[in-house]
Amino acid sequence: MRRRPSKLARRQRLLRWARLLWASPNTLIGLALGLLLLLVGARVRRVGGVLEIAALRQRPRRRWPFNAITFGHVILGTHAQELERLRAHELVHVRQCERWGPLFLPAYLLAGAWQWVRGRDAYWDNPFEVEARRVGGC
Repeated sequence: MRRRPSKLARRQRLLRWARLLWASPNTLIGLALGLLLLLVGARVRRVGGVLEIAALRQRPRRRWPFNAITFGHVILGTHAQELERLRAHELVHVRQCERWGPLFLPAYLLAGAWQWVRGRDAYWDNPFEVEARRVGGC
């Protein structure tokens, strides 16, 4: 006979689904971009409930504007080694997407713009990036 899940287990499952749903607008953007990459030979892998999509099989010859970028529960990276190196940092962005939901991208861009207006670096001084570096390293 199967045991019923405890109240705590049911609550945790419900919260997990709520976080997935709240972050889903960002995840859909990541899935759309990831699908385009998959059509040209990218590789996909699921790691801890997050899809990681490596665009290339080896390091790019030219520098890209980013090594990895997160959209909800999808992380797009230049190649698998870079995804592995940046995983902890990008997972902080996944949690930020779960917290901010559809407001994440506008909030991220506004935070960067605010830093730029103040004469600071829009990327390095962005509070979202500061948190990701502090918690996830890199």
